[in-house]
Amino acid sequence: MIRKVWLFITGLVLSSVTLVAGECISYTKNGNQVIFNGKDGSKLSLTINSSSVVKVWFDQSGKFIRNNESFAVVNENLEDIGKIDVNDEPSCYEIFTSKLRIRVNKNPMQLQIFDKWQKLVFSDFKDKGHMADAKAVKAFKVLRNDEQFFGLGEKTGPLNRRGRSYKMWNSDRPCYSVTEDPLAKSIPFFMSSYHYGIFLDNTYKTEFKFGTESDEYYSFEAPDGAFIYYFIFGKDYKDIQEQYIDLTGKPIMPPKWALGFAQSRGLYTKEAQALEVAAEFRKRRIPCDIIYQDIGWTQYLQDFEWRRGNYTDPKGMLKTLKEQGFKMIVSQDPVVSQANKKQWEEADKSGYFVKDIRNGKSYDMPWPWGGNCGVVDFTIPGVADWWGTYQQKPIDDGISGFWTDMGEPAWSNEEDTDRLNMKHHIGMHSEIHNVYGLTWDKMVKEQFEKRNPNRRIFQMTRSAYAGLQRYTFGWTNDSGNGNDVLEGWSQLENQVAVGVSAGLGGIPFWTTDISGYCGDITDYNAMGELYTRWMQFGVFCPLSRAHHEGDNAVEPWMFGDVVEKNSKAAIELKYQLFPYLYTYSRKAHDTGLPITRGLFMEYPNDAEAVKIDNQFIFGEEMLVAPVLKKGERVKRVYLPDGEWIDFNDKKTVYLGGQTVAYRAPLNTIPIFVKKGSVIPMMPVMQYIHEKKDYPLFIHIFPNYEDETAKFELYEDEGENLDYLKDVYSKTNFACTTFADSFSTTVEPEDKGFKQSEKRNIVLRYHLDKKPGTVSVDGNVTSNVDEKIILEKLEKDFASPEWSWNEVTKECWVKIPDKRKSVNISIK
Repeated sequence: MIRKVWLFITGLVLSSVTLVAGECISYTKNGNQVIFNGKDGSKLSLTINSSSVVKVWFDQSGKFIRNNESFAVVNENLEDIGKIDVNDEPSCYEIFTSKLRIRVNKNPMQLQIFDKWQKLVFSDFKDKGHMADAKAVKAFKVLRNDEQFFGLGEKTGPLNRRGRSYKMWNSDRPCYSVTEDPLAKSIPFFMSSYHYGIFLDNTYKTEFKFGTESDEYYSFEAPDGAFIYYFIFGKDYKDIQEQYIDLTGKPIMPPKWALGFAQSRGLYTKEAQALEVAAEFRKRRIPCDIIYQDIGWTQYLQDFEWRRGNYTDPKGMLKTLKEQGFKMIVSQDPVVSQANKKQWEEADKSGYFVKDIRNGKSYDMPWPWGGNCGVVDFTIPGVADWWGTYQQKPIDDGISGFWTDMGEPAWSNEEDTDRLNMKHHIGMHSEIHNVYGLTWDKMVKEQFEKRNPNRRIFQMTRSAYAGLQRYTFGWTNDSGNGNDVLEGWSQLENQVAVGVSAGLGGIPFWTTDISGYCGDITDYNAMGELYTRWMQFGVFCPLSRAHHEGDNAVEPWMFGDVVEKNSKAAIELKYQLFPYLYTYSRKAHDTGLPITRGLFMEYPNDAEAVKIDNQFIFGEEMLVAPVLKKGERVKRVYLPDGEWIDFNDKKTVYLGGQTVAYRAPLNTIPIFVKKGSVIPMMPVMQYIHEKKDYPLFIHIFPNYEDETAKFELYEDEGENLDYLKDVYSKTNFACTTFADSFSTTVEPEDKGFKQSEKRNIVLRYHLDKKPGTVSVDGNVTSNVDEKIILEKLEKDFASPEWSWNEVTKECWVKIPDKRKSVNISIK
């Protein structure tokens, strides 16, 4: 009897858990794909996409069937790797590329990947490897005791994911905590300190457990769908991320004005208000490019009609804003309100809504705004032109873009299980949920470009899946402390890590909601410090938007004169750094590398740098350490190896490899620049390129003797799509240090574009002492007072001049930008 009970229990266990690390008995080969056959009928497919990228597909049934092709991967043919050979050894099969040694052990079946020096990079854990049960397909991988993990897109908590678990299920989580998961975007891509990345290309509610169950292994799993993941080997994190972008597509470049400052509010929904706020920015001389309009701007969701009574002359409003240098961005939701009878009946009759599997009718979706709605199914081919016609209305009126909000769709979080009854044209909601926002953003972009040829789209989204960079930009959802707005400091601090992690997910262009979205502001004086520090961080987000819920105003002047002064200075710095930021925007397009980078990415071998979550590298030359704690006036800043120069005074030098105490009163952002850097800047303007012929200020922090400081400045028209045709202008600056001199070359390269026909370049050398002579193209140049250069900066485009400032220790060399090579010698 006891034996029978034992056998019964054993049978239950075996029926609920199937270990698939059985014996591998053979393989078949088809081009660059090799399929390994398990004795139990399971199969493991390895597709060699390049010498360093392997597509892994495990299927317990051996059928290799998927409902939909990848929503994220757009390019699998990464490299011509030639003929694939499989070595059949007694205990394993082996495949060699120029960078990898891929081994499939026979019994038990076990995938292992080595680098070309035979070092184990990635391995199935013992006999587990890939396994399936009634709930999920799972992969278990060896976890080294010093292994660290980074990625997964916008996630809370520390950048290093080790010791934590995460889910992918796009969720509307307003006022989310510093540990809450999941959030609004699902990007199942991570990188390991052992020189590999994994992209799990599965749109269901996948899970990642980085050592939460064992110190010996980590795992990732999917409850349904094809179990496909890509192994990406690279020499460093940058190399891995670039290959991920090769797979999933290049980020689009924003229009240049998108990199200016933007102002928003939950109840920005009125014409007179928009004009008043815009006028106040210009009156106070605070730079600003964008005024947002939130959800209530429409008459109904989502008819794209201006709300009657709130807007009397929207075209006139937009014309006035344009004359003042402003753009307007309006929200759109992916639904049609039932109160919007004309459009709702039109869509319902055409079958354009997501269906309820229980009755075959349009799903009746409760919506946070505007009552119950129909959820538009953007996977239906006919929907695109229908929606595109509607969304073109405000574009024709003069708006400049959209923020696509609540694309989860909202109120479809884990606990909202009724939503799983939604049936989309291409699949059930369990499969489509995480890509719903992506299908919407794709359609918005395609319709925009179809109806507005050769014009860059501005689209900023809340909810999406891997690959969103091809269509949109992002913001980090509704942050802040809703219970007490003044206690939002921990949320502010974690926004640094959330934003850096967004960049790792292929979202180089993102913003936080400056001020934090959540919480009623009842004491503006008390809120002033938090607002100031959020602003000082926010201007270093590639996109910068101040935004808050309801009618809580967060314009800089609301918090008093001191806060306005310090906020204005921070915003002005963002505008001055535009040439630097725009150059890295082009690099982000070309490579997918983020603009705001964790220290671990630039200094992976610096054990202390890897631990830092509240600082970041801006571009490659600058380190920003925003103040993120209440009352803090001395910031402890970790500086990686090398020498770092205080960017605020441009004189004080700190030795890296240590933590320094940096004085940071409310008017100061701790910013440092690496020795041997070149930083291009421009004058403050009220909006991006208010003046076309602005001078360039090229800050040069010379390198060590016999070494060169370099920067390649990128410029283009800024609003059209010619950048995709490589129509641009580049200017190479290179300053070499010698024992008794500095030699600088300025090399222009114009490919169908010039920023200006008449402008000056001012090379601003940061030196220890006054030069003896300055020569330009071999001719000794006149030494004049710095004021003379400033007075003639936008008038005299003919004569080179130089100056010395004993207080700032700056040598200015003004040269006309005639788009010819120039050589400057300072002795």
